[in-house]
Amino acid sequence: MTLFKIGFLPVTVIDVLDILVVAFIFYELFILMRDTRAFQMLIGLLMLFVASVLAQVLQMEGASWLFSTIQTVWVIAFVILFQPELRRILIHIGQSRIVRLFYRGSESRVIDEIVKGATMLSERGYGGLMVITRDTGIAAIIETGTKIRAEISAPLIVTIFTPRSPLHDGAMIIHDEIVEAAKCILPLSENPDLDPTLGTRHRAALGLSEESDAVIVIVSEETQTISLAVAGILERNITPQVLRKRLGVLLGMKLSQSVKRET
Repeated sequence: MTLFKIGFLPVTVIDVLDILVVAFIFYELFILMRDTRAFQMLIGLLMLFVASVLAQVLQMEGASWLFSTIQTVWVIAFVILFQPELRRILIHIGQSRIVRLFYRGSESRVIDEIVKGATMLSERGYGGLMVITRDTGIAAIIETGTKIRAEISAPLIVTIFTPRSPLHDGAMIIHDEIVEAAKCILPLSENPDLDPTLGTRHRAALGLSEESDAVIVIVSEETQTISLAVAGILERNITPQVLRKRLGVLLGMKLSQSVKRET
């Protein structure tokens, strides 16, 4: 179906969709590659491509021959030079929300590990503060801590929050299946109506939940109870079963109903 014409060229719905798809792909590539060395190399390759076109237009035979000779290896060179970025792009696609609509297994595993980790911390009397990001970026918070970039697991959670561990004091930041950082500093809530008995962990969790859409799990070292902070609201002394259900709802995932407590 023709929407309108540009001169004698008809523009259809498919043409508009085609342009939007290409624009989206280029935008995602720009977001993923900006501020990286690969982005600078990409600019260099684009300059070589433009120079090749100009050489052909201006009929510069020597330059045209040179560019046509190396053009055959450009694709291989691109794959070699941008291998890390291509891997990041594929991971980014695999973790996109559209893909998650069809595959939820890994996300369910993340919640399993968080619930198990919180349960183990509670049973051992260790304090813990776990921030699960959603849509709001908290890059500034991550910068205050120590970068980890490790796959989440209950043993890793316990190891980080074990007393005398160099990373136990502060918050752990979890994004998708990755523990991005630990020992991060969160803003304290300034709500004057808070229970005066609340400790620093709970006040920090509430502070971040007031400023972002993050979901924060707190394990009290003093009372060995598990709490959840979301949107400035603190749910105190919840069971692992309730934690699992709440995380499932908040993160939009289907979860199994069984809860396994690890010692």
